[in-house]
Amino acid sequence: MAPLSTWWLLRRLKSRVWATKRIVRALKLFIPMTRDVIRGEFRPIPWSAFGMMALALGYLVMPFDLIPDFLLLIGVVDDVLIVGWLLNRIDQRLEGYRAWKYSDPDMTPS
Repeated sequence: MAPLSTWWLLRRLKSRVWATKRIVRALKLFIPMTRDVIRGEFRPIPWSAFGMMALALGYLVMPFDLIPDFLLLIGVVDDVLIVGWLLNRIDQRLEGYRAWKYSDPDMTPS
């Protein structure tokens, strides 16, 4: 089977759907968590999640990358991969907040 065939690509993307879902879930939960931390409603503060988010945002705005962005496709792909990996790790750090937030019977996951 050719490594760049359509079926190979679709199978490969399907096997990575879990990572995409975790990235989206981390982004949707990070802002409310930040609000609850600032208000003092959620403790302990997940400093590692805040640090990783700062790294992800910093990597996106820094002019220096592993692969420069002027190499159009490859330069953007490295940004997506690294930031996606960091967001996936952030989602793991938000388990405590997720359990706290959805332990209230009035709250439902969105």
